[in-house]
Amino acid sequence: MVIKKYAYNEIMRHTMWYKEAIIYQIYPRSFCDSNNDGIGDIKGIISKLDYLQELGVNAVWLSPIYDSPQEDNGYDISDYKKVYPPFGTLEDMKILIAEMHKRGIKLIMDLVVNHTSSEHQWFKEALLDPSSPYRDYYIIKKGRKNGKKPPNNWSGFFGEGAWERIPNSEDYYLHLFAKGQPDLNWENPKVREEVKDILRFWLEMGVDGFRCDVITLISKKQDFKNRFPTIALTGKDAYVMGPRIHEFLHELYEDVYTNYDAMTVGETVMSSLEEAKMLVDPKRQELDMIFNFDITDTDNIMGVKYLYRKFKLQRMKKVYRKWQKGLDEINGWNSLFLENHDQRRLPGRFNTNEKDLREVSMKMIASSYFLLKGTPFIYQGQEIGMTNAHFEKLEDYKDVEIHNIMNLRKHHPLVKMIVKEKVAYEVSRDNARTPMQWDDTEYAGFSKVEPWIKVNPNKEYINVKQSLESNDSIFHYYQDLINIKKNHPVIKDGEVIELFKNDNKVYAYERKNKDESIVVITSFSDKPIKRKALEEFKDNELLLCNYQEINDIISLRPYEARIYKK
Repeated sequence: MVIKKYAYNEIMRHTMWYKEAIIYQIYPRSFCDSNNDGIGDIKGIISKLDYLQELGVNAVWLSPIYDSPQEDNGYDISDYKKVYPPFGTLEDMKILIAEMHKRGIKLIMDLVVNHTSSEHQWFKEALLDPSSPYRDYYIIKKGRKNGKKPPNNWSGFFGEGAWERIPNSEDYYLHLFAKGQPDLNWENPKVREEVKDILRFWLEMGVDGFRCDVITLISKKQDFKNRFPTIALTGKDAYVMGPRIHEFLHELYEDVYTNYDAMTVGETVMSSLEEAKMLVDPKRQELDMIFNFDITDTDNIMGVKYLYRKFKLQRMKKVYRKWQKGLDEINGWNSLFLENHDQRRLPGRFNTNEKDLREVSMKMIASSYFLLKGTPFIYQGQEIGMTNAHFEKLEDYKDVEIHNIMNLRKHHPLVKMIVKEKVAYEVSRDNARTPMQWDDTEYAGFSKVEPWIKVNPNKEYINVKQSLESNDSIFHYYQDLINIKKNHPVIKDGEVIELFKNDNKVYAYERKNKDESIVVITSFSDKPIKRKALEEFKDNELLLCNYQEINDIISLRPYEARIYKK
């Protein structure tokens, strides 16, 4: 593959605004319901833009708002150029973009192009007529044994096989996610042109970038042979980071992104550091940033969230060390996050506290990641310390993933033995998808009617209204972190020097350039600890602490965080 080289100042998009961004993720279905139908919507988001501006964020990543039958809550798209009617209209989107831009907030859309919905017109045409050109828009193969068995033994991400038989035929279509999410065939150049057309449609409307959903799955090895069976994701070597992934991404970059001041952040499922370095190396012109999930896998086994293991700080430190150093080597850029719509909530995770020390531990863990080198992301509700839902009945969960997993537990003794019911509930994606808690009213100020999913009962004391009224709230702490990031250039361009490297309780680092130095110290201990080395900072300016004052320079209280300017 020949990659064209451009001087950065010759390309409009290389203003690299994303390096100064603080990005807030909105899950539209659960953010704010403006018309009281129990489902969040675009007008609800518009009504809360002043809140986002007050928090201090300058960009929003919006989970899918496209038309969809909602088998996977919008990640199954039936029309990329229409809005899901309960969310609003294209006119609402134009207003949203305009109102965001008035407030200095950029909009990043979710780009879901590994697959479409089975309700998409392309797929309908593909099934209706085997000779249709749309047949080759998807990955459709003849089954084995006259169609009685799938083309191969690949499995998908939602706990089921990756192939679904097409009725009244011997053919199967590939779906790495739900059955209603058939994978697109990126080998077909017409598919790639369709994707470019979708990108241009939204960029011309004023969108500022894209979060590229499961983008490392778009290229598949073309042999479609059986792979060695594994407990999870048989065949991943054939569809994760496939042979043409770099070619496809560069093509989008060259043909579309170079004409706009837009950024891209890729969800790079199961990619290694070396693979990620290729994806975000600026010279290769593929992606600006990636989401790697090593950090959220530090409390599970082999990246399987259902296989819980006790958190160890050294494991987390090793991940930060690896990715901070690794991407810096090629002038790449990190995304910094701990929550999103696919992750459980932070309180009680990574050795933090969900009860009496929830607020102080949430401030601490925010400090631990927010000022590293990269772009920090805040997921809706994270800034007020929202917690897991702790639903006790399966029917209270709506996500297709957990229902598939619980069905597997019912029919497969080995899965039942490995995946514990309590753990499955605790790691369910729905924990991050309960309605945003705006106040302590019956439906948390999200809606005046019963929402699509239950409200967390702790909205009585965890809500935005209470957070805004308290000067010592998690919300105001995030404001302080954002101000530090905005007002100290060293957070953008300074090197990262890890401190207390061998400490099993303290994570600390220094951000340093020729002009200034800032030190972040965080205790992951739920008990008081002493560190004599802290005496070094006794004469330094304390920028922020999650306690009212420091009593003893060498003593750290439970989950204490300090940020010094040296």
